[in-house]
Amino acid sequence: MAKASGMRKAARRSAARRPRKVSARTRPAAARKTKQGARRHRFVANHLDASAFEGGLRSYAQYRDLSIADATGGMVRAHVIKMIPPCDSALVSKRHYHEVDFQMIYVLKGWITGEFEGHGVVTMRAGSCWVQPPRIKHAVLDYSDDCELLEIVLPADFKTVELE
Repeated sequence: MAKASGMRKAARRSAARRPRKVSARTRPAAARKTKQGARRHRFVANHLDASAFEGGLRSYAQYRDLSIADATGGMVRAHVIKMIPPCDSALVSKRHYHEVDFQMIYVLKGWITGEFEGHGVVTMRAGSCWVQPPRIKHAVLDYSDDCELLEIVLPADFKTVELE
């Protein structure tokens, strides 16, 4: 009897050392494959080059594309936005919204003041970050001469709708 009991304990210890099978339900969400399959991203490095800033969506800003759209197959766009001084409030204060799934802005330098539907006037300073929900109506009101922003948007290509 003692021998059988010892064999059962040994079997339990051995089973405890074996990896358990993990079902798709218990596997962490990040490890699951989607129905579309895993997205493949490619490595990209983008180094600061002052000449890389060029025109873009707004005439009062210059954009430095960080090559993320190409690396993610159009899933994400990231760029540094350098506001062109001095701020002309008649030009910048046009209400609009973006047809996006996600939009995040981080202030790298200076400050920027905007008006956001349902939230009023907000001033963001270096180190501030905000998320603009899809289709939130907003307008830039003012910015400092040294204002620079990092913007991350999904999808990479999106539509902007001018309201004025």
